[in-house]
Amino acid sequence: MRLPSWTRYLLLLLIAGAGSGLSILAASYLYLAPQLPPASQIREVEYQIPLRIYSSDIKLIAEYGEKRRQPVSYGELPETLVQAVLAAEDERFFRHNGVDLKGLVRAAVELARYREIRSGGSTITMQVARNFFLSRDQRFLRKFNEIVLAIQIERVLSKEEILELYLNKIYLGHRAYGAEAAAQVYYGKSVGELNIAQQAMIAGLPKAPSAYNPITNPERARVRRNWILFRMEETGVLTPEARKVAQAEPVSARFHAAQPEVDAAYVGEMVRLQAAKLVEQDIFTDGIRIITTIDSKRQTAAVQALRTGLHSYDERHGYRGPVVQQDISEAPALSAIDVSDSEQPPTEESELPAQAEKAEIEKTITGLDPNVARWVKMIRNQQRIGPLQPVIVTRVGEQDADILFRDGKRAQLAWNDIRWARPQLNNKYVGEEPQKAADVLTRGDIIRVRPVGPDDNRRWRLAQLPVAQSALVSLDPATGAVLAMQGGYSFSASNFNRAVQSERQAGSVFKPFIYTSAMENGFTPASIINDAPVVFDDDKLETAWRPTGASGKFYGPTRMREALYRSLNLVSIRILRQIGISQAMGTLKRFGLPADGFQRDLSLALGSASVTPMDIASAYGIFANGGYRVTPWAIQRIENADGDILWQAADVILCEPPCLPPLKLEDEIPELASSPEPSDPDNKDSADKPGTPIQPEPVMAPRVLDPRIAWLMNSMLQDVIRVGTGNKARALGRDDLAGKTGTTNDQVDAWFSGYSPDLVATVWVGFDNPANLGWGEYGGKAALPIWIDYMGPALQGVPERQLEQPSGISTVRIDPDSGLLARPDNPNAIREYFIEDQVPEIEPQRGPGGSNSAPEQIF
Repeated sequence: MRLPSWTRYLLLLLIAGAGSGLSILAASYLYLAPQLPPASQIREVEYQIPLRIYSSDIKLIAEYGEKRRQPVSYGELPETLVQAVLAAEDERFFRHNGVDLKGLVRAAVELARYREIRSGGSTITMQVARNFFLSRDQRFLRKFNEIVLAIQIERVLSKEEILELYLNKIYLGHRAYGAEAAAQVYYGKSVGELNIAQQAMIAGLPKAPSAYNPITNPERARVRRNWILFRMEETGVLTPEARKVAQAEPVSARFHAAQPEVDAAYVGEMVRLQAAKLVEQDIFTDGIRIITTIDSKRQTAAVQALRTGLHSYDERHGYRGPVVQQDISEAPALSAIDVSDSEQPPTEESELPAQAEKAEIEKTITGLDPNVARWVKMIRNQQRIGPLQPVIVTRVGEQDADILFRDGKRAQLAWNDIRWARPQLNNKYVGEEPQKAADVLTRGDIIRVRPVGPDDNRRWRLAQLPVAQSALVSLDPATGAVLAMQGGYSFSASNFNRAVQSERQAGSVFKPFIYTSAMENGFTPASIINDAPVVFDDDKLETAWRPTGASGKFYGPTRMREALYRSLNLVSIRILRQIGISQAMGTLKRFGLPADGFQRDLSLALGSASVTPMDIASAYGIFANGGYRVTPWAIQRIENADGDILWQAADVILCEPPCLPPLKLEDEIPELASSPEPSDPDNKDSADKPGTPIQPEPVMAPRVLDPRIAWLMNSMLQDVIRVGTGNKARALGRDDLAGKTGTTNDQVDAWFSGYSPDLVATVWVGFDNPANLGWGEYGGKAALPIWIDYMGPALQGVPERQLEQPSGISTVRIDPDSGLLARPDNPNAIREYFIEDQVPEIEPQRGPGGSNSAPEQIF
């Protein structure tokens, strides 16, 4: 049959057009291919993976990096997710060679008709080419480049490998790159745990991550998801019934931050800065993993103890009123809460980006009862701080109150959780105790509450953000490893790390170092020092210095052991005056304290030196381990994304002479380290070999204290807890604890530092801008309870252990009044320990009437 002439003419045009098109494509390929990067490079691609920091038991502490990504293999991707992506982006993916001519023709028609490219015509392979090799500039030339590279990529990689690259690389909104990261961000689950509707939601994001975002644009996202589900039915992946069930699913996405498993943000920030100096890789994009020395259980105990202690202090000093008072004149009344039906909102600290959090609250408001929503709108801009939740008071009863959370849930405050709130008059005075809830709260008050009690019986307590601050540091005394550290109430409220950055006067927590220097210079636990008033004249002072004790009492001639557990100031001053400032400074340097910055006067005996909690914890570790100085460190190892070790911490060896030369007074004092410095810093052989893990030489921790003096000081510090200012710690029911309270002038700083032979912990409490903590806020009241609340769980399962008594210690009975060796007939004799060649002489024979002559007043 002969075709009409016009048909033949049209056919010839089509053949010519197709030929011309193929010629243009071929010419473009030949011209562009040599100018483009070789597709084989795609096998060497490295994803930008954020830095992750973990505890020693591999629990996430923090994640740092612009992009959230967690690459997965093709085999870990659900088949239904892959099919959802193909239905949305490239149905013929497994049938084309990288370029879909039909899609390109459709894009060309759209360009001619609408003067813009609407569907794009890009295959998944072309998108991979664009994402890995090309910029977003030069739109039309880039399309040709995509085609060339896509053809090359298809020759190098299998279809499964291309899909794996695509689903790990593609941007899916809210800093999420790749399907696994998107699953975590939007649903808080692994991609393999998502249902069909959630998988389709993620499959709809590559086209426009903002426009189809289920958090910020839930309705548009739902429409896009349902279209993809319909396409999955068309392609045979879903049955009509399964498609209908999935389309009926609500939009359940909400923002899930990279949720730490351990609250240790201060640690995370500290080691992040250290790691950047230890490895050459870009720690924020190369998938670096830092394994710290932090014990997750002890860290949790530290955070809880510190916050509980600060809230206890805060409640003692009264209620400062609501965060703000809202005008509720037009707000609807809400029915009273049935306590048994009240719902519990989450207690974790919010880390949502502002945009995501705003979208979450707005979405919550949309789904609430209109009356409840009007109340929620009044608190939607308030932020969580640590465990503190913002709420609004909706009803005030006689001795209870109803509160509403930002998520629309409601709860009730019981009277026992309100009645503490005496009004604060100033830092020293509080008003009358409230008699009813209305004395404290008013409808419309925006307040903060905190959870108390066990999770299965949790209740809410009226609270406020503490104005005082605290820090807690806990070390392994055998190695210096940091096991727990909290630098303040909440990192989100203040990232100033008081554990290592805040230098504060030490107060009486410093006295054991002065006593140690005295013992090195001939004093014994039984030495008698006079606790009596003293006046010092100094040309540098306008008036004479008249130091006093905290109690205002004077005990007269007092044994040194008793003076320490009573924390007698005047005894410490007389000791320091006797041994001399220079001698004491030498001892302080050997303890690793920054003595060069200390005042060289007698106020040093009272703890005028400014130190960090880390300084004190490290120095007390010397008492705990029997006399060795170990440097605090917090990084065990640094790994790359493949798990290869890039840097490894040194082993710590407690070193007896002659393994190290005697420590000189001028030896450099180490700072907080990521790991102890190697004993041979000039040995850089392994560091010079590319790809070789940096393995420092073992650290030889030097002995800096005679083991006999270390043991005697430990014995005296145990008495601080047995009968002295730290006796509240007896509640822990252990006999191996030792420590010292500390308070500075005018109760500005409160301290407690203590230990068992297996664990050291130091606590500081004070204001960031030094000020009086209030009457009675001594170390034993403000800091010691935090230490107790930490050490209880921290030592759980750790058997009691006493320091081994070294040779050269004698145990004798002495007269408590004279400190001399007791006669056999002395009924008041007590046991005391001495270095063998320092055992005192026997007391003189009792005179008539059974009394001894008065002891000699040494000072």
